[in-house]
Amino acid sequence: MDKKYTCYCGLYCKNCAVMVKVEPAAKLLYGEMTKAGFEEVVHMIPGGSGFWPFLKGMAEDGVCVSCRDGSGNPGCVVRACAEEKGVEMCALCRDYPCDKFADFFKGLPMLDRDNALLRDRGWDAWAELQDKRRARGYTYAEGKEEEGSK
Repeated sequence: MDKKYTCYCGLYCKNCAVMVKVEPAAKLLYGEMTKAGFEEVVHMIPGGSGFWPFLKGMAEDGVCVSCRDGSGNPGCVVRACAEEKGVEMCALCRDYPCDKFADFFKGLPMLDRDNALLRDRGWDAWAELQDKRRARGYTYAEGKEEEGSK
């Protein structure tokens, strides 16, 4: 597990559907379209002039890294709070859980359990869970829950 892909809220970017599914698909699509010569004609397709640089950027530079490196929502209240308090992860903050997480827990119920794991058992246990998820192709968007995680 690479800590640079950890978000303050407790998500791990390498388990995000954008990194797991969209980024590889963009690379494949860009490669196939380039081989087929679309770079020369894409400007003739409605919206193509905007689409091609977008696709090329996703394929060559990736979509994002993590909120720590400036990706994600710049107005995220969780990130702003964590940076202000100087905490590495919110789960390690003395005020966690706080009201900033109400919406997160609604859409990502596993986040509360993940953060409890980090808080109670430490980085190694949390990283092991994230690595296991990644190995089986888990994404937060799919909402797959691990057996026995409840």
